[in-house]
Formats: sequence, structure tokens, C-alpha cells
Amino acid sequence: MRVGEPTAPRSPSGDLAWPLRRAAALHGDALAVIDGPARVSYRELAARVAALGGSLAGLGVPDGGRVGFLGVNSLPHLECWFAVPSAGRVLVDLNFRLAEAELEFIINDCGVQVLFADSERLGVAATLRQRCPSLQRVVLVDGEAGGEQLPYGELIEHEPLAYVPRSGDELAGICYTGGTTGKPKGVMLSHENLLANARHNLIVTGHAHEDRWLHVSPMFHVAGTANVFACTWAGSVQVIAPRFEARLLIELVRRESVTHCVLVPTMLAMLMDELSRDTGGGLPSIRHIQYAASPITPALQRQVLEYFSCDIVQLYGMTEAAPSVTRLSDVDHRRGLAGDSAYAKRLASVGTPIMGVEVAVRGTGGEWLPAGEVGELCVRGPNVMLGYWNREHETATALRDGWYHTGDACWMDEQGYVFLVDRLKDMIVTGGENVYSIEVESALAEHPAVLEAAVFGIPDPRWGEAVHAVVSVHPGAEPSAEALIEHCRSLIAGYKIPRSIDILHEPLPKSGPGKILKSKLREPYWAGRSRRIN
Repeated sequence: MRVGEPTAPRSPSGDLAWPLRRAAALHGDALAVIDGPARVSYRELAARVAALGGSLAGLGVPDGGRVGFLGVNSLPHLECWFAVPSAGRVLVDLNFRLAEAELEFIINDCGVQVLFADSERLGVAATLRQRCPSLQRVVLVDGEAGGEQLPYGELIEHEPLAYVPRSGDELAGICYTGGTTGKPKGVMLSHENLLANARHNLIVTGHAHEDRWLHVSPMFHVAGTANVFACTWAGSVQVIAPRFEARLLIELVRRESVTHCVLVPTMLAMLMDELSRDTGGGLPSIRHIQYAASPITPALQRQVLEYFSCDIVQLYGMTEAAPSVTRLSDVDHRRGLAGDSAYAKRLASVGTPIMGVEVAVRGTGGEWLPAGEVGELCVRGPNVMLGYWNREHETATALRDGWYHTGDACWMDEQGYVFLVDRLKDMIVTGGENVYSIEVESALAEHPAVLEAAVFGIPDPRWGEAVHAVVSVHPGAEPSAEALIEHCRSLIAGYKIPRSIDILHEPLPKSGPGKILKSKLREPYWAGRSRRIN
């Protein structure tokens, strides 16, 4: 072999080991991750990830096999996002807020073989192992492992995995979203999808080695991991918060001098409420705040802009785009707040396409629509998913003509600012979580008193949208709203449960073909609003 000759074929787009390999080479002794008392350098992080990757074959996970994670944000959680795909396996990051039945469906759907879980969810993990034929091993990432659980500490002491380049189009992760058929869909994201999104975030955020990024959004959301790879590429310090609590976040930001973070609007509202009572002098280290994952109310937007003098940026996207699509910049926000009429209107938008992503507004026939006309938002770029796991029909519907069809209705102005209007697909965004109406309707329909149900989002000052149901009950049935809500609690995640229910003793309004007219039921709640996404 000649000097300089590669030992394996090179991928033109790289793989998810790339950011960490760079950081370890350039910033090896620098602090990489802060997780409570744990402090790990980039050299140490790379070594732990290599050892973890080397342990997967011994756990019985073949190349391309699926590995699940069920737990809060943590150092092991971050390490799995590097180790599993870099070792040629696929990470399935599970939303720990889901009901056991939903988690069981996901694990069986994609055949998860090993599940990493934290101690708080160990009981759920044990139950899933009994119910899911593919699931063979459970690894406890914190606390003392006992019985059949494997301790995480042993895995990061394994012989390190030698680096083998992976193809950019190789599957890296499956992230499940609510399904329009009532079952979750697995969004397949490749190495290149996630790397492309990291590059885009490097551009729009300007990550630097000197930054300290707070990971507080759940890592089971792509929004929570969107900046893991970007921060690592830049060699930034990554501070991990296991979950969001406003008071703890304030203390963590002050103690660790956090400079950057991303929050969903619900978190921002709670943070602003806590800061209104705080006497500690604000958060002077913060230089950049992003908000994403759900719409923001104008009142909260103004409150944040008036309190913070740092960059305030809105990002819009979806799991299928890994996730970033558009950005509303700090300049857009500040000029709008100052009263510039053109920019004031744009405060109601989700901004313009980020560099590297193309968007279009298209009509029902696929034609491109001019500025001002409402159509479907379509997205194209290297960040767009490979498709849905084992869902050929849904994949073919979503990915057409080289574009991802989002199902979101919108229009664009002459300058390319995107304004969301409504959802073509029947989805509710509440507190940053996506809820498909049919999932909730299916749960309600299992109650013996319910004849039919319609579920939709209604405006909510705290959550953006709240899940609301209208049900028609069988003659003679007299269920209470509380009883129906309690019924749902055992079937679906807490954030999907209706916050309010109207009970009718007559049929729900229907169209000629017999379809329930949700628009008629929804209209009173959204009357007078030009934007049907709060």
C-alpha cells in the first residue's frame, strides 16, 4: 500500500463520526460535555464513543441493526448519537413521554434489539422486553445495574472500534412521529441528512469553539439533537440539562456561563414567568436564543425581545427535514419590534429558507404558485429524509418529484418570507409536541360510550394549541369529560390527551360523502384569526 492511500472507500459526503474526529484532533484537551458533575474532554468523548461502538457487536446487534434509547438528556444519550451510527447501526431515539403501548408498537415496528434506558424508565424497559420479541438486551445508563440489565460503564471500557468510513446515504437514525393512520411513522434519517442539517445550523447559528450550548430540548426530538453535531464540529462546550425546569435552567445557565440555547415557546413562556420573579440579575452570559418546534404568540415574542438584548432567532422545520427549513433572523425580529412596517408583518412569518434548503409553494396540481397565493409548502435539500420505515405508500406520497410535501398550507411574500396558514394534514402542535388527531380519536373510540369523535387544536396561550375533542355518545350514555380523559390516559401519551371535551347527544356534522366536518367544529375557536396555527 502506498503512503496516503485510503484504507477504505471514502464517502463523498462523510459520516457522523466526522464532527467528533475533527473536534478530538483540534480540541482534544478542551471541555466537550458538562453533565451534572461529569466533565469530559473531546479526546475522552471520542474514546468513550469508540468503546461504546465496539461493544455493539458483542451485544448481538448486527450491522444495520436497531438500537433504542429511552431516557432523558444525558452524556450517555449524546454518546449514543455518535457511537451507534458510527458503528454501522441505527439509533431509534424513543420519546419517553409515550404510553407503553405506543413504545411497544415502535420497538416491534422497527425491530429494536438492544435498549439503552435510564433508571427512571427501567420498569418500562423491562416490560417492553417481555412484550417485544426482537428486544434481547437492556442497558442501564445510570445507577447500579442488576439482574438482566447490563451496566453502561462496562460498555465504555470495551475495546475501541476502529474507524470505518460510512456512506453518507447510509441509515443513521429512525425518529418516530405521529402517524396519519393512527400509528407512528419512522422517519429514516441518513448520515448525510443529519450532517447537512449540522452544516446548515453552523451557518445560521455561527457556532464557535468559545460557545457554550445548553441542550435542554429532549434529544429524542431531532430539534434536540440538531445542534449536537454542529456544536461538536465547532468544538463548543455542550451543557446538558436532563429536562426543562425554569428555575433549574436559570441556575444552570448562570453556573456554567451558557451562551446559546434553543427552547420551544412553552419553555420560553415558563422561563419568562420565572425571570419576572427573579432577583439574580438576569442571564448576562446568553448571547443567542432560538425558539422552534411550535408557533409563538405575539405577546410572548414581544416579551422575549424586550427582556433579552441578545440574538433572538426563530427556526421552523420538521423531523422529515432533520429538521431545519427556515429562519427568522434577529434583525427581522428587532426591526419588527422597532415598528418598521415591513418587518412588523414578518414577525408573523417563520422567516426565509436557510442556506442549503430550497422551499416552494405548490398548488394541488404541483404547479409553483406566485407570491401571495396559498398552497402546500414543499422542501428540497440534502437534509430531507430517506423515507418512512416500512411505509412505502406514505413515502411515495410525501416524497414526489424530488420534493418533500410537508402538508402545511402557507404563502410566501415577494421577499421569500414564509407564512404558515393551516395544516393540510390533520396535526396539532401543542407545547412543541406533534399530535395527530386520528391517534386521539382512535383512543376515544375505544370507550364504550363513544359513537364518534373529532379531535382538533384550539388556541391556547400557554401551549400554542391545546388538544380538544368533540364526541357524540350512544343513546342513553352519560360519560363525563373527566371519565373520557382518564380513559385516554392508559392508551396514549399525556400530551396527546384532550384538555377539553364537548359531549354531544346528536351526530357530528358531516359532508355529503359522510366525512365529519372538522372545519365547522373548529371554526368558532379560530374565528377572527388569519393564521390557523396559533
